[in-house]
Amino acid sequence: MTAEIVKRQLLSFGNPGKADHSRYFFKTGKGQYGEGDRFIGVTVPESRSVAKANKNLSFDELKKLLDDDYHECRFCALIILADQFKKADNAGRKEIFEFYLANTRGINNWDLVDVSSYSIVGEWLLDNDRSVLYQLAGSANLWEQRISIISTLAFIRKNDFADTLKLSEKFLTHRHDLMHKACGWMLREAGKRDEKTLTYFLDKHCTQMPRTMLRYAIEKLSPEQKTHYLTKKIRN
Repeated sequence: MTAEIVKRQLLSFGNPGKADHSRYFFKTGKGQYGEGDRFIGVTVPESRSVAKANKNLSFDELKKLLDDDYHECRFCALIILADQFKKADNAGRKEIFEFYLANTRGINNWDLVDVSSYSIVGEWLLDNDRSVLYQLAGSANLWEQRISIISTLAFIRKNDFADTLKLSEKFLTHRHDLMHKACGWMLREAGKRDEKTLTYFLDKHCTQMPRTMLRYAIEKLSPEQKTHYLTKKIRN
């Protein structure tokens, strides 16, 4: 199994129409967050099938994929890494976690973060020092910042909300809509498990929250609660 074989398999699924759509969808124009990214035009199920067929790829070959110009090569590498992490022993998980953080340069769009960060970084940090989350949050790199908040989904699923709340508070003044959406999504997930945790955060911060973050966070609340928080936001 090699990176070149994976790339050839992905290229065999190539669809120019889908590639054009992906370039638009993932904002690859000049000055946009995905500027210059290239696409083959492969669907997520097709990428997953290639990943499954090459699940034992080595770190050296995975790095080649993460360094590849094509988005789908990087996506496939991350699916493989997440699967390897799930099946690894503790020592293997530590190696995958460290490899992941050493290669964030290739994790450079929201879908790449979302498909991998919570299942690698988040899962590792369930029982390990979480200070790295705050190092990522303090990075100048948008995608490392997004890794920090999306990783907390692993904690949320264990009913552990503290880091989600701390990071969401840190990102209240973030300028990028992608971070507003990420924080709102994680707050919503926390609220689905413990509504009081969410409403506590909203009562304290809803007037400061970017509108997109607020709308994502309140999505599962009652109509009356939504109106309450949106009205409070407007009045301030």
